[in-house]
Amino acid sequence: MTPADAVSQTEPAVSAGSFGERLNGAFGRFGRLCVGIDPHSWLLTEWGLPDTAAGAERFGRLVVEASAGLVGIVKPQVAFYERFGSAGYLALERVLGDARAAGLLVIADVKRGDLGTSVEAYGQAWLSPGSPLEADAITLSPYMGVGSLASTIALAADANKGLFLLAATSNPEAAALQQAVLAGGAQAGRTVAASVLDQVQDINSAATGPAGMGSVGVVFGATVALADFGIDIHAPSTAVTTPVLAPGFGHQGANSADVASLFGGYAQGVIVSESRSVLSAGPHHVADEITRRVTEAGATRG
Repeated sequence: MTPADAVSQTEPAVSAGSFGERLNGAFGRFGRLCVGIDPHSWLLTEWGLPDTAAGAERFGRLVVEASAGLVGIVKPQVAFYERFGSAGYLALERVLGDARAAGLLVIADVKRGDLGTSVEAYGQAWLSPGSPLEADAITLSPYMGVGSLASTIALAADANKGLFLLAATSNPEAAALQQAVLAGGAQAGRTVAASVLDQVQDINSAATGPAGMGSVGVVFGATVALADFGIDIHAPSTAVTTPVLAPGFGHQGANSADVASLFGGYAQGVIVSESRSVLSAGPHHVADEITRRVTEAGATRG
């Protein structure tokens, strides 16, 4: 079954409205599972595909086909396509096109970060309607300051797109920076991670009103203790639900059944992101593994 066929057989995850509204709709119809599209060299070999742009394209399109109608969200890791240069980007464009045709919400994991016209251009590349690389949301690095991303935040709002800002990630190298306490400014006394969260929540509150699902989210690793980052999971500072992209489920050790205990008051916005634990099933069984994971994550449905 092709992705286009899947669209005719199931209600699509993507519909009109803000990214937050569409994300909430995907939660309600398909649950919170997000399937990563990560064509590692070793995975391409296990799938019987060449470690080339063509192999990565075939891999991505097979994952999209397996995901259509079972989940509402996919997350291509752009680095695994970028390593093949222009041919890799062409392959990625085709994967993204299949995902859009299948009605999937696409979070492009690009982790871009810059300022001025440079970050504005990144936003135009990934968020502009009709762009060859168009996605529904992208990941961003806010470590030149959240304010440096203002043009991309504005572009995303105008285009009904979403953003996920790195806040509390699971790699050990991040702890010293993300747990550091700010000495001055409006966020003095808060950790870097908590400051990013606070500013994201302010953006959502201003855009969404008193309640609802915001369109700007954060990245929280599912295997970290958020309290270590100065984040009180029991006390969200706003009634607006903040989307949380949470890698670390499955292969990395977090269990989707533990979303409520891991994220507390932020659990309602959590996207359960899994990659290797699903993709390792291989091309002939990946759809079965997605189905199994969706069932396991049933308690986290919206």
